[in-house]
Amino acid sequence: MTEVKREVFGQMPRAEGGGVVEKFILKSDSMKVEILSLGCIIAALETKGRDGEFSDVVLGFDTLEGYMREHPYFGATVGRVANRIAKGRFTVDGKEYQLFLNNGPNSLHGGARGFDKVLWSPQVLPNGVCFFRLSPDGEEGYPGDLKVWVTYTLSGGELAINYRAQTSKTTPINLTNHAYFNLAGQGSQDIYNHDISIEADSYLPVDETKIPTGEVATVQGTSFDLRQPVELGKHLQKFHLDGFDHNFCLQQAEARRLVARARHPPTGRAMEVHTTQPGIQFYTGNDLDGSLRGKGAVAYPKHSAFCLETQNWPDAVNKPHFPSALLQPGEEYNHTTWLVFSAA
Repeated sequence: MTEVKREVFGQMPRAEGGGVVEKFILKSDSMKVEILSLGCIIAALETKGRDGEFSDVVLGFDTLEGYMREHPYFGATVGRVANRIAKGRFTVDGKEYQLFLNNGPNSLHGGARGFDKVLWSPQVLPNGVCFFRLSPDGEEGYPGDLKVWVTYTLSGGELAINYRAQTSKTTPINLTNHAYFNLAGQGSQDIYNHDISIEADSYLPVDETKIPTGEVATVQGTSFDLRQPVELGKHLQKFHLDGFDHNFCLQQAEARRLVARARHPPTGRAMEVHTTQPGIQFYTGNDLDGSLRGKGAVAYPKHSAFCLETQNWPDAVNKPHFPSALLQPGEEYNHTTWLVFSAA
């Protein structure tokens, strides 16, 4: 049984429209998830360790003020296009579109005011919550009125996130969730003692601005071969890596499949990622620098969390040989990611 509660989390500043931000609390025997109507943000995710104790394993803030300040997309749904678009530029049906550049020379995670920074309309379900919004034609430079539904449902130790969208004009779309995880509990200093595996035979090398070069490279014999679990700290050391911020190319299938696993041996907590998406961005919190104070006023230093963002491949709208990022009128974008938590 899943219990669903709602409460007021805060009020948006007048300059942002002044709407009320609600928090939805989804609770099962083994998990508790808190989700905000601002950006469909996962603000807390509590799961049991082998000792039966609950810990919150996602980074975030205690109050709305934290989320209103600049932060690296903690827990948020990002869109209209997650990840990077080279030079913020693409062409659809012979027309060139120019987006806001918010990541060096590129556009990242939907632009200046992406899906993470807006209020969504919630509808409570028996086992979760569905958020809706209409992204109007021209918002952040993107074509077409886009209707978007993001649905969170909780069943036992499994959180499902479903993304659906319909458009009035051909548009690129790529939706993901940007939760930052630390299975030792948020506020723990690093993720070096986590075991990570990713079911990917290839990955996308990137240029100095983190745009894929276009090559689809084999992981075989490289630091990107995570098909067998590696202990993250030792792996980074062995290969002299500053961290990961790369897209791993998954088996191309519409069906649900297991694509990644993270485990924290000291607490016994484990998380599996299952998805219908063609890619997963593995990011090890390289840009966290301790300047942000999160829940309980704790600092979040470099490598204190990881993200496993299920998604289409970055810059796919400009790379014809990547899986298509375009949604046509009359079609429906429909992807699901499942996060499965356990303890052993």
